[in-house]
This record gives sequence, structure tokens and C-alpha cells, in this order.
Amino acid sequence: MNKKDLITIEDLMTKVDSYIKNPKEREKILDAYFFAKEKHMGQYRKSGEEYITHPLNVALILTSIYADSECLQAALLHDVLEDCDVTEEEFKEKFGLVVYRLVDGVTKLGRLHFSTDNEYLVEYYKKIIVGMSEDVRVIIVKLADRLHNMRTLWATPVEKQKKKSKEVLEIFAPLAHHLGIHKIKSELEDLALRYLKPTVFYDIAEKLNKTKAERDATVYEMQEEVSDLLNAHHIPHQIKGRSKSIYSIYNKLDKGKKFSDIYDLLALRVLVDEEQDCYLALGLIHSKFRPLPKRFKDYIAMPKPNMYQSLHTTVFGIDGYLFEIQIRTYEMDEIAENGIASHWAYKENNGSNKTANLQSTTTQKLQFFKEIMELSNDKMSSEEFVSSVKDEVLNNNIYVFTPKGDVIELPTGATPLDFAYKVHSEVGETTVGAIVNGNIVPLDYELKSNDIVKINTNKAAHPSIEWLNIVKSTQAKNKIKSYFSRNEKEILIERGKENLEKELRKHKLSINEFYLEKNLKEIYKNLKIDNLDDLYYYIGSGKHSPNSVINIVFSSEEEEEKPKLLKSIVKVNDTASDIIVAGIDQIKVNIASCCKPVYGDDIVGYITRGNGISIHRSNCHNLSYLDDRCIEVKWDDKRSNKYYSDLLIRTNSLENKLADIIQVTSKLGVNISSIKTISRNDAAIYEMEAVVKDKDHLDKLILDLDNLPYIISVERLIK
Repeated sequence: MNKKDLITIEDLMTKVDSYIKNPKEREKILDAYFFAKEKHMGQYRKSGEEYITHPLNVALILTSIYADSECLQAALLHDVLEDCDVTEEEFKEKFGLVVYRLVDGVTKLGRLHFSTDNEYLVEYYKKIIVGMSEDVRVIIVKLADRLHNMRTLWATPVEKQKKKSKEVLEIFAPLAHHLGIHKIKSELEDLALRYLKPTVFYDIAEKLNKTKAERDATVYEMQEEVSDLLNAHHIPHQIKGRSKSIYSIYNKLDKGKKFSDIYDLLALRVLVDEEQDCYLALGLIHSKFRPLPKRFKDYIAMPKPNMYQSLHTTVFGIDGYLFEIQIRTYEMDEIAENGIASHWAYKENNGSNKTANLQSTTTQKLQFFKEIMELSNDKMSSEEFVSSVKDEVLNNNIYVFTPKGDVIELPTGATPLDFAYKVHSEVGETTVGAIVNGNIVPLDYELKSNDIVKINTNKAAHPSIEWLNIVKSTQAKNKIKSYFSRNEKEILIERGKENLEKELRKHKLSINEFYLEKNLKEIYKNLKIDNLDDLYYYIGSGKHSPNSVINIVFSSEEEEEKPKLLKSIVKVNDTASDIIVAGIDQIKVNIASCCKPVYGDDIVGYITRGNGISIHRSNCHNLSYLDDRCIEVKWDDKRSNKYYSDLLIRTNSLENKLADIIQVTSKLGVNISSIKTISRNDAAIYEMEAVVKDKDHLDKLILDLDNLPYIISVERLIK
């Protein structure tokens, strides 16, 4: 950078004076500058300039979007806490708590190290969001800081250039877009492309330069035609030629378009005084120039979340060239170019009620950040969180209406169920049907922008597990999952209670005695739980067996001396003749009824009192209490028996599917010794005891059942 290109405090204050009229605010900005200059004295940037030129440039960038005095002070001071000998107390005393919080927020963001090598940037996204959520101006200062750093990125090593450019495209440019700061977003993208793909960048720039003269002449002629048309109908206006950014052209080329096919290289922007003039101008332009079908968008009636408003149309213009034309008011243009912050300055300069507008725009500008914070509060994995941020927040969405005319924003591909859950969880859970634009539609109907959606509900209705395959939004999916988690837990609690009391009766033990307060306290202490529901849930879900719980209360007599293990291996000829027990000859062997191992499972023997060896699967949770009485066993190479196995089959259908399940088992030569339905609240859950040859036979059965379209899961039970 040449010295003549260096900006001065006078350059900054000239910009400030154009929209900040309060002398006290002006003085605060000057105080911030001189304080920062003194503290950064002797510090230099890698580009060779005095360090103060960086915060000065950041502040100047922010004046282009009419940032307020506190924001500009923070821009000038944003590196003082990090890089200079300044205490928090000194800073707060001189510049106040608000400016301190802004600078502290920017400082914290500056300490983050982004990793764009990994798609799942969840921790980095979360930290950014937390840092900017309290005051959106933190991220606005950070964007300006990053923009100036990108302008001087040439002074850094190539590896760092690429790393910082990837961060810009992944994180900072999308945030600038959602704050509506087009000029910062566009420059960030172009600069990032320049360092990431210099050959592509300069190739596009060269092509634009070659065609510039021809394009300028065509645009000027079209501009004159449109201007004459509006003047003839007495509509005051201003028309600008609009240039397309290199990065946006790159995106189109990257999607397979040819340079010659990018029709919106020819573009006009028509600015008028009032909103009604936008529609009058549109009608006149369409009356003379034929519009291209399906290219009209009305962002005035339905603004984007970042408050962007404009009419977009594409028409066949001079000599058959396609022109993209944007029509908006001067105020809309300020917001579109400079973001929401410019809205305050525009209204103030035009004498409107700033306070009312400030409240309104603040609510709207924070909507984006609140949506991300809601996502981060949902119980989801890191991958799901980042996917949601990218797919639902940083990408294009659709906008549909309630019957009352309220606008609801949804991800592309959303269904009426997404709409219902967006309105309210209770509406979603009681949905029974949907009407879109006056027509009844299925719940998996794909909504489109401008649809009017009405949801029919019934208080007796409940969600279906199939809805998880229908909804698009993460919010709706999480609410459906939450509903079924609550209901499934109730089922498992009931099952656990039933299994526990059944086992007590089987051993002829007193149920009333078991439930004595002192016994329950002992159980809670041993299992580290808080109440009976937890106990029942753990038993019902298989985490603890009824016997292991009962043993905590009813301690058994002195254990028999453990049989010594001999080195010899003796085959046992009895009902479990497929089992070989280490070191014990002619002893009774039983297959454990809790986990029901089949030939091929990893197994362990347990020495019972008076009932021989009980054979368990090695992952049987009951063994956690029986380690000191376990013995080595293994399967014989020659097997002769068949084995029972308990399966839990979850479906997403209320219909009776037993016939299909039996058909699958029959094809595989599997016998069913029993099968029962244990839940039919919203979908059928079956518990089945199957008779199989070995583990391979059982695994094939589970796989074939799992392939049925309405089956959610098939799992082996351990009771």
C-alpha cells in the first residue's frame, strides 16, 4: 500500500460527520482513536504499516454501514485489550461498560482457532454464536476486522492465505449475508476466491473486462429505455447498472453454466420513492419488455429474514438480451447494501421515530441468531448441529403463510408437519391433516413459497413414528423423537415393574417385604439411582436383571466353595450337549433364561447353588454381579441342539404385521415358540421367542426382519 493510500483520522471523521450529528458522540470516537494510537505506538503490521492503520480502517468500513458511535469506538479499540498494556478497570472507566463488552466479545472471537478441514465445525460455530448473541454489533465489528485483514492478506504466507480464505467462505460471508450486509459479504467472497483459486478468479476478471465495453453500451441503452418509460408516467426514479460479483459468477460456472449463459451479467436497479411506485414501475416494465417465466420474486411483500426487500424480475430487453431488474425504494436499497444498521441512520436522517424503528429492527435482526441458539440447545450430535446450521439457517429457505397471513420460515423441502411443529409443539403432536391453498394434501406434501397452510388437529391424536421420515426440519425431528422417548420410557418402566414382581413371585419372596423403605434405600445406593421409576426403567431396558436387584435385598447363604478348575476339558452329555465345561466332569449344564445364548455366541459359565452350570452370553448384564463364580466354557465343534432367542421388534405401524413376520421366519426355517404384542399406543411392538440353529441363523433372521419397510429395529433381549 502506498502512503498516499493510507487513511487518516480526518478521513474517518469526515464519514462520521455525514451521519452522526451529536458532538459528544463525535468526541468519544476521537478519544477512542487517540487512546488506541497511543497504546499501539511502536507496533507494526506484517504489511509494514503502523498498527493503528488497521483499527482505523475497520472503523472506516463500519461507517459505510452507518454503525453507531459505540460500534465505531469498539472498532478503534478492538485490539487494545489483547495486544496492549491496558487493564479492564482502566478501559471500563474511560469508555464505559457497553464499549468494553463489545471489545471483549471481539477479543474472545479473535482467540478462536477455526478448522475448516473438518466439515463438522460445531464447536467453532457454537463459540461464535455465543460470542455474538448478546449484542449483534460484536459480529459486525468482527466482520469489518476480517474484511480489512483480507484486504492486506497478501502480506501473509500462502498457507495462511488459504486457511483464512476458507474461514471467510465457511463462516464469515454467510454471517454477513444473514445480517444483510451485502457490500461486506460480496467483497469478502471475492477476496477469498482470489486467494483460494487465483487462476479462476483472474480468468473471470479478464472475461469481465473483455466484455465490459459491450455490456456497458447495452446496459446504458436499456437504462435509457426504462427511464423514458417511467418519466412518461411521472414516476421519479434513479437507475443504476448493477455489476455481478466475481464469486457469484464463479458459483454459476461451478454448477456447470457457461460464461455466455449467465444472463444476469446484464442488470439494472431501479430506485423509487415509495413502495407503491415499485409495483407501478414493475407493471410498466412488464408492459414493454416480456418477462421470463418463473423469474419474478416479491421480497417486498415477503422480506427475507435479514430485512432485504426488493422486486426481482428478468425480462427480454434490448436486442433480445436478458436483463435482471431489481426495483426497490431508496430506503430498501440502503438496507440491502449496508445491512440493518443502515436502517436506523436512514430513518433518523428522514426524521422518523427512531426509537420505534430501533425496537422493530432489533427484534428482526436477532431472529437469525436466536434460531441458531435454539438449535444448539436441542439434544443433538455435533454433526446434526452443524448440518442444521448449514441446511436450515445458512441456506435458502421457503416462506409460507398461516391462514391469518403470518409468515412462517421453513427449510426447503419442508412439509405441513414441519409447519405444524414450527407453529407450536402441541399443534404438531395433534396434527391429523393439512390443507394447502384450499386443497387437502398428504402430510408428506412438499411446501413451496407463498403456500397458505392450514393444519387440522384432534386432541386425541398423537405423533406417528413414520413422521420422522416425513419432516425436514431438525426442530420437528427432535420434538417427535422427544415424544417417543417419553412414551417408550413409560413402556419400559411398566415392563420393568412386571418383570421384577414376576421374579419375586417365582422365588416365593415377599413383595411387600421387598418394597420396605430400608430395602429400597439399599437398592438406590447400590445402583446409584433416585427412585422406583429409575429402578423399573433399568430393569425394563435390560441394564439390570430382576435377579441382580433381588439379590441386593435378599442376601443368600454362605457361598459354597468354588470348584477348582482342572486343566482337562471334559465333554458333558446332557440337555446342553453342545457345551464344553473346563475342568468339570458330568455336571448339569443349563442355558440361562435371561440372555438365552445360541450356538456361536461368546459364552461364560456361572456356577449355581445346586443347579449345575448356567450358560450366559458374555455380554449378559447379570454377570456383572457374578464375576467370582464364573467359569470357562465353550461350544463343542459338533452341535446337535436348537436354541431359543427372545427378540424385540419395533415397528412404525399400527397395522397387524404378524403375517409378514411369520412369513419371514418360515422362509428361513425358523420356528416361533411364542409372540405377543406389548404396545399398540401409536405403533406395534412385538416380543417374539424364536427357535434357531445358531448365531448365523439368528443374525439372518434379524437382518431379514429389519429389511421390512415398517420395521424400526430388531434386537435380542436380555431379561
